[in-house]
Amino acid sequence: MNAPELILAGGQVVTADGVLDRGWIRVSGGQIAAVGSGPAPDGPAVDLAGRWLVPGFVDIHCHGGGGGSFTGIELDQSHAAINTHRAHGTTTMLASLVSAPLSDLAKQISALSELVVDGALAGIHLEGPFLSAARCGAHDPAILRPPEAAAVQQLLDAGRGAVRMITLAPELPESLSAVRRLVDQGVIAAVGHTDAVLDQVVPAVEAGATVATHLFNAMRPLHHREPGPIGVLLEDERVTVELICDLVHLHPAVVKLAASHAGTGRTVLVTDAISATEAGDGTYELGKLPVTVTDGEPRLADGSLAGSTLTMDVAFRNLVRSCGLTVPAAVAASSTKPAQLLGLGDRIGEIRPGLAADLVVLDADLGLDAVMKDGTWVTEPK
Repeated sequence: MNAPELILAGGQVVTADGVLDRGWIRVSGGQIAAVGSGPAPDGPAVDLAGRWLVPGFVDIHCHGGGGGSFTGIELDQSHAAINTHRAHGTTTMLASLVSAPLSDLAKQISALSELVVDGALAGIHLEGPFLSAARCGAHDPAILRPPEAAAVQQLLDAGRGAVRMITLAPELPESLSAVRRLVDQGVIAAVGHTDAVLDQVVPAVEAGATVATHLFNAMRPLHHREPGPIGVLLEDERVTVELICDLVHLHPAVVKLAASHAGTGRTVLVTDAISATEAGDGTYELGKLPVTVTDGEPRLADGSLAGSTLTMDVAFRNLVRSCGLTVPAAVAASSTKPAQLLGLGDRIGEIRPGLAADLVVLDADLGLDAVMKDGTWVTEPK
């Protein structure tokens, strides 16, 4: 059954052409039917009273939430994660999996592919096992391995088209062949968890790698005599950079520096959220590694960060309030660019006629007020 027709009026509506003051949109059949400013057309209406109206968020790097992890093959865990993040404005997401033995990953991918088929997920992101042990972060170094052709293809085959992105370290043996294989099969090749020097990263980008997995985190630092992966990924116009804007993984000045340099066409906000998101402090697992969450910060026993408890609405607000970017720039980074990256720009990611009515209402301080998915309220305006 299609969602009923509804008019959202009197808001600050953020479109690709700018912010419409006293803007309105007409929602019909789960889609955006019309957009304008000034007096709204007749019909059932919600008065936004000057609040912000932005497109639904698109998160391409998320491991779980609400106590549920995508690594569990029980789909109720995945639904808990999806519902948790949807209530915070993420209307489209990839499910990210951490490094595991190939047989375990294949089972996880197969289970999640059902949620991709039914539209609950936009695809699967494999963050490992093709990562550097020197920059493993919260991945078990004993599981990591080079991206040999057979291993890569086994995981792709398990997803039957559901795997949309794979992160790998370009210094590993067979990495360039793996990047080309992914690109040939329509899968995004991402560079991350890498100790590579510049001369090892450039060939991966030339081969078709187009995403920097959580730039700065779990990679060789930028150095003035050896720029390493950051120097290549931040500079190359073909690469989109992920930023975890929880103000823990990255200092606000670093976020502003990276986002300003990459621009709205290459910056994407991600959560890297784990199951602890919205589930409180305590002890959790990421893959098979124990994680302790204290004051919302997940860490391994050695103190290393292990994902986040971030939600996209908070990342959006942080980008504007703490890092000094504009609301339209935050919309580009949280909605428009990630939608385009996934090849979904003709369906989601903007407020314009013909696209899905995936919408987020924010108050004057950019706090979350309401979420709409396909024309139906997930949480209604206060």
